[in-house]
Amino acid sequence: MLLRYLSLTNFRNYARLELTLPDRPVLLYGGNAQGKTSLLEAIFLLAAGSSPLASSDRELIRWQAEAEGLPYARVWAELERDGGRMELDIALEKHTLSNGHSRLQKTIRVNRTQKRQSELSGKLNVVLFTPRSVELISGAPAGRRRYMDDALCQVQATYSEALERYTKALRQRNAALRHVRDEGGIPAQLAPFESTLARNGVVIARQRRDFLNALSGHARGIHKKLTGNDEWLRLDYLPNVNATSHPALKNELGIQRGPERAPGSDVGSEELVEAYRRTLVEGRPREIARGMTTFGPHRDEIRFIASSPMLGTHQVDLGTYGSRGQQRTAVLSLKLAELQWMREQTHETPVLLLDEVLAELDRSRRAYLQEQVNSVEQAILTATDPEMFNAGFVERAASFEVEGGIVHSG
Repeated sequence: MLLRYLSLTNFRNYARLELTLPDRPVLLYGGNAQGKTSLLEAIFLLAAGSSPLASSDRELIRWQAEAEGLPYARVWAELERDGGRMELDIALEKHTLSNGHSRLQKTIRVNRTQKRQSELSGKLNVVLFTPRSVELISGAPAGRRRYMDDALCQVQATYSEALERYTKALRQRNAALRHVRDEGGIPAQLAPFESTLARNGVVIARQRRDFLNALSGHARGIHKKLTGNDEWLRLDYLPNVNATSHPALKNELGIQRGPERAPGSDVGSEELVEAYRRTLVEGRPREIARGMTTFGPHRDEIRFIASSPMLGTHQVDLGTYGSRGQQRTAVLSLKLAELQWMREQTHETPVLLLDEVLAELDRSRRAYLQEQVNSVEQAILTATDPEMFNAGFVERAASFEVEGGIVHSG
């Protein structure tokens, strides 16, 4: 899997960019706020269908273009996979409505054929590591759920489709809950949405559980190497299954530690879906009063648990008690584990995107990360100072200077 060509139009601070990517590591260097991160963001957008840094797609349109009456942005790329070529194209256009409001239209094309966002799955796989990635541990749970969604949607079409259906049904059920509460509707009108949430919620929770189990297995060994065998790391999946949930759900989707499955993992899918649906029905009175759905994978959580020989059996939740350095090392372990997981899932090596991460690592972790860069087919890195890389890497890499949204060959 190789990204051969990238074209940007009115994306962030790029008025226009045409960039051919060579068969070697790419190093983008330059001052802050020049467009290095935006270039990686554009590549991630093609892989996942959404930006990892923006809260809304509207933010991606170059503000000068909007001020000039051309509120339009486009990201286009040519990939090489299995000896063939593939085109990916995402266009964003803001339309002004008659009532004065605006609507953003996102158009996704694969080989010039329009597709839904869920159909991007399996087209381009990337692993992105930025300084903000440490917020996966220290930040809000929504960021951790978003991380699982972005990784799984890239490689598993069934997950992407289930998430799309679940998100739509959740929005509809929440609106119906508020209508019943405020207008006195009939609770039975919630039933169609609950059936959709149950069927797709089970798919989401199961695939998240399996993903976190596999990731935890890879991260454990990587983390030991990064810490010189001084510390191990475990990822715990905490699905939104509470004390009121059906026993089948708690058994099948409960907290998983390591690669082992919980007792009751042979529970049939239809039984799980029915248990999920009954849990939603039983919770109607409480959720009507609140006007929102409180049960389901949209409220899942991940915990990063570490320990060391010095601590014995004592375990530390890095989100609560970990130092900034511990959190940074744990995220590095997570990202490298994600790289291995994607390779196993797709039998291809994803594109590795590293944004200004070497500056925050000590010498040994920096050396380990550069070894991983050498093991992938394509890596794109950014830095304010290229001298933080060793001379051998700089000589081997294709260097480009980024200045004010313009990329110059270095």
